[in-house]
Amino acid sequence: MDIITNTLNRIKPVSVELLQQAQSRLDNKTKPPGSLGRLEEFARRLVAISGVSDPDLSRKVIFTFAADHGIVQEGVSLYPSEVTRQMVLNFLAGGAGVNVLARHAGAEVRVVDVGVDHDFENVPGLIHRKVARGTRNFAKGPAMSREETLAALKVGIDLADQCRVEGIGLVGTGEMGIGNTTPSSAIIGAISGKTVAEVTHRGTGISDIALLNKIRVIKEGLEVNRPDGNDPLDVLAKVGGLEIAAIAGLVLGGAANSIPVVIDGFISTAGALIASELHPHVRDYIFAAHQSVEIGHRFMLERIGAEPILDLNLRLGEGTGAALAMTLIEAGVKILKEMATFEQAGVTH
Repeated sequence: MDIITNTLNRIKPVSVELLQQAQSRLDNKTKPPGSLGRLEEFARRLVAISGVSDPDLSRKVIFTFAADHGIVQEGVSLYPSEVTRQMVLNFLAGGAGVNVLARHAGAEVRVVDVGVDHDFENVPGLIHRKVARGTRNFAKGPAMSREETLAALKVGIDLADQCRVEGIGLVGTGEMGIGNTTPSSAIIGAISGKTVAEVTHRGTGISDIALLNKIRVIKEGLEVNRPDGNDPLDVLAKVGGLEIAAIAGLVLGGAANSIPVVIDGFISTAGALIASELHPHVRDYIFAAHQSVEIGHRFMLERIGAEPILDLNLRLGEGTGAALAMTLIEAGVKILKEMATFEQAGVTH
């Protein structure tokens, strides 16, 4: 628990003074005040989060955390768990959606095995941080022990600490885990008090009958485990996932290290929600990449207080939305750093 407590103690509110200074600089650029809308918001927030007037975004990393889920035994997914392992190899080969979009954004993808039910041995390029070979079936009992939950959180925190050492300016979250929309729906259900039907959608594209089964399974899991909605770690352990815990850790670590974190879709936001429930200032360090097709996602974003950057009907995960959003965040920072002032351009205002 020490590393969690220490990390939480390092999280400070972002500087209002730096926000205002950055906005003053933007207002002196050759444009009407506020005319670049949310790009200006991204720029001033980057300054306030990083604590430097000219943030360096030359190094950007998307962490794609992979883990399996015991709840797949209940028939909640269109695909078998075996696909998690296969997709990890696809990420490492550079062939997945996140690889393509990260290349487009000039970001590096780092793939982390935090809980895949497979022994990868010495697969090159993979970050080996396996806590367990998947979670247990939370329809029957807790998904993880408290020790496993804390170990997975620590994985994310350690990676964020390493980013600080490396001078990485922007971090994105991604995930791969067959069945992981089910724990994500359970998490927002437990924390928000919404009905399971209100927060549960089709994931990879399941049928109407399978959706009814998924809702039934989540209800069962919440009844069996009775997670305490006021205790985010209890919710995470009982109905969460190893990759969701690692994402929560990465978000906490980002906030503790003054590194902005771009969260991807529904599953990444489940991790960010846990992190923001653990500390009130975490939300100030988060950029919500997009509004997912998953219906529970909106409730998560509202609870965190994050306005999504994009709405493109995305539902892939992996970090794909985060990669796209990074391009716009960086565009905002470039406006701040490269656009001429009225005085420089000789423009009257």
